[in-house]
Parts: sequence; structure tokens; C-alpha cells
Amino acid sequence: MKKPAKKAPARRSSPAVRAKKKYVLRLYITGLTTRSMRAIANIKEICENNLKGRYQLEVIDIYKNPSLAKGEQIIASPTLIKKLPLPLRRFIGDLSDTEQILVGLDLQQGKISGANTKNVPGS
Repeated sequence: MKKPAKKAPARRSSPAVRAKKKYVLRLYITGLTTRSMRAIANIKEICENNLKGRYQLEVIDIYKNPSLAKGEQIIASPTLIKKLPLPLRRFIGDLSDTEQILVGLDLQQGKISGANTKNVPGS
């Protein structure tokens, strides 16, 4: 019997490699609520300060496009999904914990701890 192949450990790319990658982000919101508007403002600020010219941000209102939310299995709002670069990551909340978002986007190393945003590993 063959032994199952072992998975290679996940590697973090170097800062130089990360600096060249283009980020594809989708933010799912529910209408123009205060929480949704705060999430939009927070992620735009994070992107402009850390990914200027290297990101694509799509804001999707799940009231207007429920099929897109269903396809991504969105169960809470706001939810940010980092599609690229891999690995896929999900962040739930208003994205106000900048350090946690930067760590989750692999733009900064550090300990994740926060109350208003939850980093959920991609599926």
C-alpha cells in the first residue's frame, strides 16, 4: 500500500514578492448600513495605504445580487474575500482592525487579535 503524500507546509512569501502581487478583493455588504459603509471606508483606506495600484476591489450588495452571495456562501455581512493572491481568505466584520487585516492579507507579520473583525481561513 502506498502512503498518502504529505502536504507541503504553507509558505509566506517574502516582502519583495508580496510587493509585486496584484490583490483581488470582494467585499459583500447588505445595503448602505453604517456597518457596511464603515467596512467600505476601512478597506479602501487599507488598500490605498498598502496596495496602491496593485488591487482590484469589488463591492457587492447582497440585497441587489443575492446569487453572488449564495455562490460564495456568504453567511454574514460585511464579508471581505481575498481571491488573489492565494490562499483565499475571508474577513467578517467592519474591517476596523487594520493590523489584523494586514496580517490576514499577508502584508504584515504579527499576532492576530481583534474584536470587530474575524479572519476566517478560506475554504
